[in-house]
Amino acid sequence: MANFHIGDSVSVLDEDLSGVVTRIGAEITIETPDGFQINFNPSDLVLESDKKIIANHSNPSPIYEKDIPQKPKKQVFTEKTKKKNIPAMEVDLHIHQLVRSEKGMSPYEMLNIQIDTVKRKLEFAFQKRIQKIVFIHGVGEGILRAELEYLLRQYDNLKFYDADYQKYGQGALEVYIFQNKNAN
Repeated sequence: MANFHIGDSVSVLDEDLSGVVTRIGAEITIETPDGFQINFNPSDLVLESDKKIIANHSNPSPIYEKDIPQKPKKQVFTEKTKKKNIPAMEVDLHIHQLVRSEKGMSPYEMLNIQIDTVKRKLEFAFQKRIQKIVFIHGVGEGILRAELEYLLRQYDNLKFYDADYQKYGQGALEVYIFQNKNAN
């Protein structure tokens, strides 16, 4: 730690602030070039003469050590962050996506095909240990969504909620499946 004297030019650590020492006590008072008097702990100040100059051959002006930008810390990917970033499996339940032709089908038949598709996709997700599925059901009259919610409530190892509104609008449910870590 430096010994400060009245009249010394100092800089504040971790701030773009400098000034001249005007009073010394438990705290040191500096006067900024703008004329403000500010108190600091001695450990927060460094003498201008104590700054370390780092040579930079491409730039002739000196760069002071405290002015060098810090590299951002690399994000450490843990098991938890990996799980959050896993993309969801998307299943479009619009009937024209599931059958070649819906001509002549009753609404009841269409609904059964859609619910059977949900059951098959859930079984596939359980087997392949897929944790997220988005079922795109559309807006419509809400019958498919109601049936979908009824079916999903039958499972105790999953939770469901509205999917990302910006991406899917109101017509989708996201299902999160809790996988048993000990199962193979």
